[in-house]
Amino acid sequence: MASISHHGVLSLLLLLCLVACAVSIDVEYCKKNANYTVKVSGVDISPYPIRRGEQTTFNISASTGDEISAGKLIIDVNYFFFHVDHEEIDLCKETSCPVTTGDFVLSHQQILPSITPPGSYTLTMNIKGDDGKQLTCITFGFSIGFMADAGNLISEK
Repeated sequence: MASISHHGVLSLLLLLCLVACAVSIDVEYCKKNANYTVKVSGVDISPYPIRRGEQTTFNISASTGDEISAGKLIIDVNYFFFHVDHEEIDLCKETSCPVTTGDFVLSHQQILPSITPPGSYTLTMNIKGDDGKQLTCITFGFSIGFMADAGNLISEK
């Protein structure tokens, strides 16, 4: 029978925590052949799976060839086939404006109520410039865990 050292167990636990604490999600463009001004390379979600009643951070890695002085993020969320959320957020609250050419990160934080149903969700995010022109549109899936934090359930009563 093989034995694992104390350091081996700690390393394994650390690795499992890192995998469970954050994950990079693959994104798809809403229109496959569109030539969007903003190119999105990925979305990191932490913690993952998302925990109801706890803050979740969505970091969207992107790049642009044009300076963006202002705009808005339009976020729509579906749970299976049901539309469950719509938000319009000032772009400059999620990243520093003006966005200069090159790489940048949008960072959106959200706390989902403990009553949010667990399961698989789809998020669609549009970025529009201050002139209303669509700069990008992406979609990606994410999961909300089955366990809510008991402390949050008690404090919300």
